[in-house]
Amino acid sequence: MRTVFMFPVVDRAETVACLDQHLAGGDGSWTFAERVYVVIDDEETGCLFRDWEPDEVALLEAALGHHPTWAVQVDISGRIDGTAEVCDLAALLLRRGGVAFDDYSKHAWTLQEIESGAEIEGLRFFDFRAYYERHHRPTA
Repeated sequence: MRTVFMFPVVDRAETVACLDQHLAGGDGSWTFAERVYVVIDDEETGCLFRDWEPDEVALLEAALGHHPTWAVQVDISGRIDGTAEVCDLAALLLRRGGVAFDDYSKHAWTLQEIESGAEIEGLRFFDFRAYYERHHRPTA
């Protein structure tokens, strides 16, 4: 399972309403397309930031200008590519601002960077293929 966290600038209630409107499910748990699972993770009652490095949290805080207490957690099955689906969710959730974090880079991705295909340190948003190539190349 691969994970992306999205931190929209709109409030939690508006985010939940958006997810209810555009995704299947509800009541705190949604599905999108095939094998893409979405939940709201909360710092106080959930697991948000539990396995984050302090420098990653600092990058997030700098990008948003505050410390967020909740996020939209998107889990993508390894059985599908998932890139188009994650980008579609970013367009939906970050259209008014905010950032996303993926498993592959230490960067707070804006929607503009995601949609333009920007590369940061040789990786695009949700660039699991390039990350895998970089970290799992056979040694000669």
